[in-house]
Amino acid sequence: MFKSAAALALIGSAAAFAPAQTGRASTSVSAFTIDNMPGALAPMGFFDPLNFAEKADENTLKRYREAEVTHGRVAMLAVLGFLVGEAVEGSSFLFDAQISGPAITHFTQVPDVWDALIV
Repeated sequence: MFKSAAALALIGSAAAFAPAQTGRASTSVSAFTIDNMPGALAPMGFFDPLNFAEKADENTLKRYREAEVTHGRVAMLAVLGFLVGEAVEGSSFLFDAQISGPAITHFTQVPDVWDALIV
């Protein structure tokens, strides 16, 4: 059972690296507009409260979107790191497991020698 599940997972992951199917796209139908960008939903439409998209062209808007997704992923990893720090309190091999308490206070408990590496 385990071997068949592993084989199916391996086959499924190989599909991620297969070349994408390219279709013929008409430039008149698929013209770029702000309203048809991914994330522009019906009740709000395109949400841009600070008007960053006002003077931006297509490439700049795509770069903004890519940066937004990247920053969101980094934030999710930061939250995960914070939660892992809470879970391994006192059981870590780092600093002889002397760091204790909530994760928000861990940075101040690190010995002063490590501050030179950070700065």
